[in-house]
Amino acid sequence: MKSHLTKRGGQDLYRRIYALSIAAVVIFLVLLGRLWFLQYIEQDVLKEMSENNRLRFIPVAASRGSLLDRNGKVLVNNTPSYSLAVIPNEVKDRDGLLDTLVQVLKIDRSELVSKWEKGKGKAKYFPVILASGINRDQLEYFEENSLRLTGIEIEVKPVREYPEGAFASHLLGYIGEISEKESDLPEFAEYHPGDYLGKSGIERSYEKFLHGDDGGRQIEVDARGRYLRTVSETLPIAGNSVMLTIDKELQKAAEKALGDKAAAAVVMEINTGEILAFASAPGFDPSLFSGRMPPEKWEAYLNDKRHPLENKALKGQYPPGSTFKIITALAGLSEGLIDGNTTVNCKGEYKLGNTTFRCWNKKGHGNVNLKGAMRESCDVYFYILGERLGIDRIARYARMFGLGEAMGCGLENEKNGFVPTAEWKEKKFGKKWFKGETLPVSIGQGYLLMTPIQLAAMTAGVATNGKIYRPHLVKKILDRDGKTVKEFLPEVLRSVDLKTEHFQAVKDGLLAVVNEPRGTGAAARLYEVKVAGKTGTSQVVKMKDSKGPVAYEHRDHALFVAFAPYDKPEVAVAVVVEHGEHGGGAAAPVAGQILRRYFEGKGVIRGKSGSEEGADAADEEGDAE
Repeated sequence: MKSHLTKRGGQDLYRRIYALSIAAVVIFLVLLGRLWFLQYIEQDVLKEMSENNRLRFIPVAASRGSLLDRNGKVLVNNTPSYSLAVIPNEVKDRDGLLDTLVQVLKIDRSELVSKWEKGKGKAKYFPVILASGINRDQLEYFEENSLRLTGIEIEVKPVREYPEGAFASHLLGYIGEISEKESDLPEFAEYHPGDYLGKSGIERSYEKFLHGDDGGRQIEVDARGRYLRTVSETLPIAGNSVMLTIDKELQKAAEKALGDKAAAAVVMEINTGEILAFASAPGFDPSLFSGRMPPEKWEAYLNDKRHPLENKALKGQYPPGSTFKIITALAGLSEGLIDGNTTVNCKGEYKLGNTTFRCWNKKGHGNVNLKGAMRESCDVYFYILGERLGIDRIARYARMFGLGEAMGCGLENEKNGFVPTAEWKEKKFGKKWFKGETLPVSIGQGYLLMTPIQLAAMTAGVATNGKIYRPHLVKKILDRDGKTVKEFLPEVLRSVDLKTEHFQAVKDGLLAVVNEPRGTGAAARLYEVKVAGKTGTSQVVKMKDSKGPVAYEHRDHALFVAFAPYDKPEVAVAVVVEHGEHGGGAAAPVAGQILRRYFEGKGVIRGKSGSEEGADAADEEGDAE
């Protein structure tokens, strides 16, 4: 019995040893397979994870290039700004961290989550910017709680500094964080979430020159994320600076002259196309767009009837009013329909069929030749001339001066303006062009639209007897050592082949507008320098006679164009004052102040300039239809 039990116990022991051996072999094979899998299949992945646990990349943003005026004066520079970034794979409690960030940063949770999710496409240990422009108190909080709030980083980034506030804001533009839509564009493939780029103006149009190349540091950290040493470092390369054609002091003078009105002014060198002042009023504070725009400020911008966010000098499209009589006159002279002595008797109105077209002077101007019609802005003279020319001939001469198409000044989203033709109306409305539609166009009304920059180029083209330079805003691109990377030279956009005596006849009229009795542009007169110009008033809506006050948004626009000196032209200016009502009373004085500052800068004029009598006379000019 004992022998039997001993034998049975030995068999049980044998079976147990066998089972354990099988289990050990299986476990060994599993471990061996796992080791093989980790060593050969997952080798690259594990190596990356190991490196990422030990190494951390800290991006270093490049300084954006400066914006300078034509004399090298700094208009826009950089200042340090602190941003909060998160490394998602190092965050153990995402919801808890987000709760803390919402409380400290005063940012909506949805905004933080959106930025967090956008950063998923980057490397797992690449910092994702959650908030930019954090203040000193927030910075101190995060530094004091850095060990508790694992996965967060504080980055220093250069952001734009605008020492002059709203100065030239529409021209210079502003920067902001890259949007999701922008990050999908090929030209921004190297940008990361949280990076800044130009959103408008020069900042946007010359982004590729200004941005620079970002650098970074690869550092080694311990298990608690504390810095140990720098493994490698790539220094950032600062962006190039952009030297503008703008003269800072003249730009200031233009903005001061415009005041708080909704208006625009463009000043251009006649013989180069360089724009010396490019003002749109009212302006805005570009620094607000680099961080978090206060909701009340954004609301104020949107509700302002003067539209402060619109670049009126570039995108404002206005009926040019009587400033367009320059083109109508040149067309009539060139087609042999009039000469300097051709006279019209203005009785205050002109009848075509059953329609009466009125002159701004209801009493009429009497007998006027071309010079008198220009000087006193007689509508009847140009109604008659426009009827004889027809719409297509007027349009052809307008297009000779580049009207109806963008001038290509170097900024994005420049508007074309518009020059109507009979063919256009047929295609657009399926209707023929009527003679009665030509008369308003002949005095700058109707379908006709022009931008302030086109008005300036047109005026410069008349001053040069037909040579029109492309208006441009940038002189050169400079590297960080001040060496020229790219230079923008004067470019002749077109040459208008008309007779010199025809240009001279029109210029004589423009000189009379500013300098002779009854001239509508007397408010732009300078005693020391002869100014030649043309007033204009364009209707916003067709109004019937009303005894009550006209609402602001229904008032006429006021325009004025000029060049000076008359004998040897240097500079052209175009001014538009939205709802300013009369070109002579609202726009001409602005141009006079700008021209005065220009010639003061050259040491040509000193002391008082202008004429109270002329300003009073100018206030009567209206171009009403």
